[in-house]
Amino acid sequence: MTYKILLLPGDGIGPEVIEETRRVLGWYSANRNFSFATEEDLVGGVAYEKHGTPATDAMIWKAQDADAVLFGAVGGPKWDTLPFQHKPEQGLLRLRKDLGLFANLRPAMCFEALKDASSLRPEIVAGLDILIVRELTGGVYFGLPKETTVLAGGEQRAVDTQVYTTGEVERIARVAFELARLRSNRVVSADKFNVMVTGVLWRETVQRIHDAEFPDVQLSHILADNCAMQLVRNPKQFDVIVTDNLFGDVLSDEAAQLTGSIGMLPSASLGAKDAGGRQPALYEPIHGSAPDIAGKGLANPIATILSFGMCLRYSFGRSEDAALLEKAVERVLAEGYRTGDIMQPGMTKLGTTAMTDAILKALDKLAA
Repeated sequence: MTYKILLLPGDGIGPEVIEETRRVLGWYSANRNFSFATEEDLVGGVAYEKHGTPATDAMIWKAQDADAVLFGAVGGPKWDTLPFQHKPEQGLLRLRKDLGLFANLRPAMCFEALKDASSLRPEIVAGLDILIVRELTGGVYFGLPKETTVLAGGEQRAVDTQVYTTGEVERIARVAFELARLRSNRVVSADKFNVMVTGVLWRETVQRIHDAEFPDVQLSHILADNCAMQLVRNPKQFDVIVTDNLFGDVLSDEAAQLTGSIGMLPSASLGAKDAGGRQPALYEPIHGSAPDIAGKGLANPIATILSFGMCLRYSFGRSEDAALLEKAVERVLAEGYRTGDIMQPGMTKLGTTAMTDAILKALDKLAA
């Protein structure tokens, strides 16, 4: 079995963490009776510099043809002054739109070895295992009009439009309920129905899908701002959180910090399955491009490596192989190895490549 993967390293530390993940792909090809056919292309700022656009049509076609896309990071201060439509982040937004990646899965797990690295007390985060299901192709990031106009007298007026349809809410709700059935069978839906009409539609639609199709799943609703507060007060009360594009962006980053470092957490962005069961998918770490440490060999590769683990589970149906990779990361952390972002007293500090070396050695031991 050979899987076709498109590698999009992007900007900043993206090339470094994707290169380390390529080494993990090599280990699986050599040891697990399946292989990968990989291509690589440009996205983000580096794509703009070469092609004048953060996402070329040719790159999008490759992404549509691949079984999965592994994405690094985009952006950096050198491109901050570009016109909005040319900013590196537009490359990622186009990928999400053109591939129809409407469901973003962001797990927030606290490894036992890192419970002391969180900004919260260890007893609050120990054993934390949350999955945030974020709607990814609707809402305020894509709603029209999106414009800045000049009013009489020279004052500027900027507009972003929050838009949702029942169909968009229905499909993300189904994803959340189906995933909850594989976990603790609990879903919390976060919205702002008290002040936003899209929030009213969101809450009514999620409730209707629950009542009609998933009555066995426990559903509760929460205001998004209260959800943010509860995540730092008592995060283990949550299992699956489903929410819209904007709130999901904010809440998932907050949840990530509970685990000790945003450099630890992966994500998956999934589209709808076609008649043959094929599903477009993009996997990426949720950290940014970190231009301040780019090229220095300091970046934590774990989030990108675990993103590949999500790819094994969700795109390739290889849950045992995904679990093997997660165990390898857990073992390395338990043995006291750390990159700078998760460094603790008494631990052994490693760079980007050395951390991957340790994970590969752990895979060897676990597979022996």
